[in-house]
Amino acid sequence: MKKTMLLRALLIVSLLLLSGCEIPGLGPDPRIAKREADAKAIGSACRHGLRGLEDCYKQNEEASKSDIFTGWKDMDLYMRENKIEGVASPVAKAAPIEEILEATKPKVDPKTDPKAKPALDAKEKPGSKAPAKAAAKEAPASR
Repeated sequence: MKKTMLLRALLIVSLLLLSGCEIPGLGPDPRIAKREADAKAIGSACRHGLRGLEDCYKQNEEASKSDIFTGWKDMDLYMRENKIEGVASPVAKAAPIEEILEATKPKVDPKTDPKAKPALDAKEKPGSKAPAKAAAKEAPASR
């Protein structure tokens, strides 16, 4: 009887001692906690820099949106309670990455291209013979 009591007491004491120590590999990953803290700091900085949440999300796509929001909200509450004004950030908006190219038609010179149609004046109608007269005036007279 005494032996079992002593064994139980020893087991309870050893469990109490082991409960206070951290066994490697069983706790949360410290990299996850660091990423969460970084995202909250990003959200706080965005709020203090007078940037909106959507802009903050776009500028920091790798960070967790929920953690950014938590940091933004906490900073907003802190700034309201302490009557702190935000500071406009000097960061300029980045230029767009994509360049849009428009398809353009090559300009044709009507004097050098025989297929080009001569331009019609506002007074001339497409069915009139005025363009033919203009072309005859431009051609040199043969003698």
